Parts: sequence; C-alpha cells; structure tokens
Amino acid sequence: MYTILDIETTGGKFNEEGITEIAIYKFDGHNIIDQFISLVNPEKEIQPFVVKLTGINNKMLRTAPKFHEIAKRIVEITKDSVLVAHNAQFDYRILRTEFRRLGYNYERKTLCTVELSQKLLPDLPSYSLGKLVRSLGIAVSDRHRANGDALATLKLFKLLLAKDTGKSIITSVVRAETLGELSSRQLDIIEQLPSETGVYYMHNKDGDIIFIGKSNNIKKRVNQHFTKSGNRAKALQKATKKVSFEKTGSELVALLKENEELRQNRPKFNAKQKPKLYSHGLYHTVHENGYTRFYTAAVNAKGSTGLLTTFNSNTAAKKLLDKIVSTYELCENLNGFALGEGNCSKYEEGKCHGACARKESIEAYNRRSQEAIAQLSLKGKNNIIVDKGREIGENSAILIQNGQFKGFGYYNLNHQINNIHILESLITPMKGDVNTTHIIESFLRKKKVLQVIDLKK
Repeated sequence: MYTILDIETTGGKFNEEGITEIAIYKFDGHNIIDQFISLVNPEKEIQPFVVKLTGINNKMLRTAPKFHEIAKRIVEITKDSVLVAHNAQFDYRILRTEFRRLGYNYERKTLCTVELSQKLLPDLPSYSLGKLVRSLGIAVSDRHRANGDALATLKLFKLLLAKDTGKSIITSVVRAETLGELSSRQLDIIEQLPSETGVYYMHNKDGDIIFIGKSNNIKKRVNQHFTKSGNRAKALQKATKKVSFEKTGSELVALLKENEELRQNRPKFNAKQKPKLYSHGLYHTVHENGYTRFYTAAVNAKGSTGLLTTFNSNTAAKKLLDKIVSTYELCENLNGFALGEGNCSKYEEGKCHGACARKESIEAYNRRSQEAIAQLSLKGKNNIIVDKGREIGENSAILIQNGQFKGFGYYNLNHQINNIHILESLITPMKGDVNTTHIIESFLRKKKVLQVIDLKK
C-alpha cells in the first residue's frame, strides 16, 4: 500500500517551515482508494517568493484548518503504507517536524520518485518533477500546488511501477523509517549551526576531528552529510558526535582555511590530499618571430616553460586561452587555434591585427599579451584581496606579497588596510604554496570579490 504525498510550505529557515497545503492519495498499486486534500493555516507568514511560485497567500489560509486539526486524518490515511513523494526526504522531514511540534513521533517508510526515476529512466537531462513529466508525456495541471503535484507524482509512480518488472529496484529503494531523517542528536547538532559561509569540523566522541569541509551554508551542508546514503557516509554519521564551525564570510577565505586545516589535521573521513590540486597549466613563451605565444599543457610536461596559472583539466585551460585570445585580440595561429601559414581567420574579421602575417609590430602585440599575463597570474604581485566579512561592517583581507599568499584577517576601518604595519598585525599568518596560488587564481577567474588593492612594494 502506498500514499502519494505532496506538501507546499511557507519557505524560510531550515526546520522552521510551516505547511500551507497538503495532498495525499492512498494507492493500492492499481487504484486510488482514499484521498485527502487541504489548505493548512501555518500560523506564520509565507515567504514572498513562495506566494509568487504557488499562488497561495496569507489571506487564503486565515480560515484554513491548523495542522493539529488535520493531524489525526494524516496519521490514519498514511497508516500501514509507504509514503511516496518526489524528493521524499523533504516532504517526510516537514511532516516529521510538524508532528514533533505536537509531541508525536511520526514514522513511515518512504520511497522517492526522484531516486527511482534515476534508476529506471537513466540519462534524462532533468529529474525535476515538471521537466520529468513533460519529457514522459504525462499531463499535469496546477503545478506547484499540492494536488496538482501529487497527481503528477501518482501518474509518474504508476509508470515507474510498470517499468520495474522485476520489482527488485522498489525493494532496494524503500527506506527504513529513519533513513534520510535526522535523529534527535543530529537535529540538536543542526539547530546550533549557522546558514552562513565558513568551515565546519565534525568530531568523534573523543573530540577528534574526523572530517573538515567548507560551505556557503554550513547548516545545509552538514544536514546533507547526515542524510546521505552509502557505507562511508553512514560510518561518518555514526562516528559524528559534535560539529563545530568557524564563520568566514568570504568563500575564498573558507577555501584557503579548509586547505590549511586539511593539510594540518588530515581527518580520517576526508579524501587524501593530493600534493597538487591541479593537473594542467596555461604557459607563455616567445615565438621564433618575437611575438608572445600562449599554450596549454600538463603541469611538468617536458619542454613546458613560463607557467602562468593552473587548472584542474586541459579543457578548462583551453577555454580560458580561447577567452584571452578573443578579449585581447591575439592571433589564433600563434596560440594554437588555427593551422597553416598566412593570415588566421580572425584577421579577416578585424579581430586579429596581423601578427600571423607579421603585419603588426611585435611591441604592440606583446603589450596586449602582457596585459593578459598581468590579469591572469599572481606572480610578483603585492595585493590585498578584500571580500565579505563575518558580520555587517566587517571585511576580510587576504594578503599577497611578491605573488605569495601570506594569510588573511578581518578589519572594520579602511585605515587598517591602508597602513601596511597595522594590516600585518591583523593578518593570521598562513603558509602559501602552489596550491594556495591555484585556489586564489581559480577563484578570481570565476567569481568576484569586493576589491583588489595594489600595494606599493
């Protein structure tokens, strides 16, 4: 016996959401034998983005029953059945939370149609409910309303039941009552964590650090650790008795701090750190004609000189090379994007100034190349990278001296970073190496920081 479930909520902080609408269909594998659909007064405001998404507003819910008034009906209709939902972990957590507020321990087995679809319908571009049912030709109405989504999930589930001829997958995916749901101890841990950027530390019963991670939302990431499946994840869940954290404000600071902490602590459940976090590089050399030439290669490849910056793959390196050739109007022939003698294709389009045919002066061409080099690499630079702080009015500062990462700190007033002696006293010294350079350069290529300040030598 199955109960197909969909819930709409107020949105808001983790484990503080309220139910605004619920739809349940009891399904015996062939027919619907019972159903329950109701708006619910959550006794709290709905987040504006949720109102826009669902069309459910606070006025609609003023006369709706409160959860405690429908709780008994939910218990009865879902009794002796498996809860089926699209992203079942979410709906089950919300239900468990509401019942917990009433002092009732609500437990059911669950089945997730996202996981089942991934197993039975592999290689689809998306497993979101809307895109999935459209790709399967399943008619759906009232998207983002509980009844519409519950009916769509029911139709999807019927299709999946038909495809699972051996019944082996359903048997393996049905979860035990507590799998994917937090224990009381884990809930206590989660409630103490911030939904902010920083580094977190998972400890065993002796207080030893057994895992270190960084996240832009510490609470959400630790919750993911606690609900993951797999032998290693279960072992970490069982061993974790406490989680501590340090807020950083800046994602870049979090990356650098995580790298340093992993190097020093080598926690049991983290993957072994590689000596180098990168595999490929972007290099520059001087062409036989005197023009600067850029190329990509594996790090430490024979004959490679003039390393500028590093990447996790040759594909990523080539993508950046293509970008700088276009941005700085450099020659495709010189930089390996075209073969043959004479003018490159970009010359005819006016995007190459003719270095391929020696029609541009070496000095003018190399001047643009040097601008690209200065933009890409920390080499020889003396900078302060300014980014978000841990609280309002505070900023983080990452110190680069002669191209090397020296540490980071926090400040509130601009005069603190304009005076190098005060700045150095605020900085927590850290060891800079090829990996910290890779982290910083990679981050600056992809994301923005508040400011990069050049320091005088």
